[in-house]
Amino acid sequence: MPRIRPGRVRTKNTNRREPLLLSSMSPQDFNVRPGEVRSIACTDCRTWRRIIGETTLKIRPHGLDQGKTKEGEKRPLCPGSGQLVVVDIDVRRWQARQDRLLRDAMPQENRRAARQFYKPIPAPAAPVARIHAGVTPEAARRAYLDHIETCVGCGTGQHCTHGGVLAHRYALVRDEEPARRAAREKATPAARRAQWEKTAPAVRDVDTRRTDIPAGRAPAEGPGLPLAPVDEKTFARRQAELGRQYAARTATI
Repeated sequence: MPRIRPGRVRTKNTNRREPLLLSSMSPQDFNVRPGEVRSIACTDCRTWRRIIGETTLKIRPHGLDQGKTKEGEKRPLCPGSGQLVVVDIDVRRWQARQDRLLRDAMPQENRRAARQFYKPIPAPAAPVARIHAGVTPEAARRAYLDHIETCVGCGTGQHCTHGGVLAHRYALVRDEEPARRAAREKATPAARRAQWEKTAPAVRDVDTRRTDIPAGRAPAEGPGLPLAPVDEKTFARRQAELGRQYAARTATI
C-alpha cells in the first residue's frame, strides 16, 4: 500500500489570523484519523480542503467557487487559505466518538455487533437411570418394566448395564419408601394434626348418617297415568294402518 505523504508547504505565508483550534469546531467538520489524509471544512467557504504540513499545519490555499470563470482568469483566493490549524484534541477519543456516531446513524438492518455471542448448546438430558430425586416406587417400577419390554439384552434373562441400574434403583426406592413416609408424617405441623383429630369424629358421624335410610313413608307419587288407550278401536285401526305402511315400505326395499 503506498504511503500517504502530507502535502508539502511551499510557503510560510498565512492569512494572519489566529490559529484555528479543532476544539472550537464541530467534530464532524474535520478529519484527523491516523493513516488518512487530514482535511477540514473551511470556515469561510464551507468546502472541504486538505490540511498540509507536518509540524505547522494550515489549510491548503484554494480559490472561491463562484461558478464558471472566463478563460485565462483565476478564481479569487479564499480568505481561509493558509489558515493555521492546531490539533488540541485527543485524537483517539475523537475517533471513538465518531465511530459511535457512524454506527448509530447506520440503518438497523446493516448493524453488526463487534463481537458475536453464540447461544450455548444445552446439555443433553440425563438418562432415566441417573434420575434419583423425587422418584416414586411406581415411577421406578414403570421405568424398569418399560426398559425390559424394549431391551433385547434384558429379554435373555440377564440385565444389561442400563437395566441393572434401573432394577437397583427400583429396589432402593422401594426399600426407602417407609422411611420417607414416616419422615413426611413427622414433618406435618402439629397444629394441622390437631385440627384433623378435632374434626375426625364429626366427619365419621356424617359419613355414617349419610349411609342410613331414613325411616317413615316413601315420598308421595305423582298423579296416575293411563296404561291403556282411551279408544281401543281407533288405536287398533291406527296400528293396523301403520303395519300396512311398514310392510309396503319394506317390500319396495
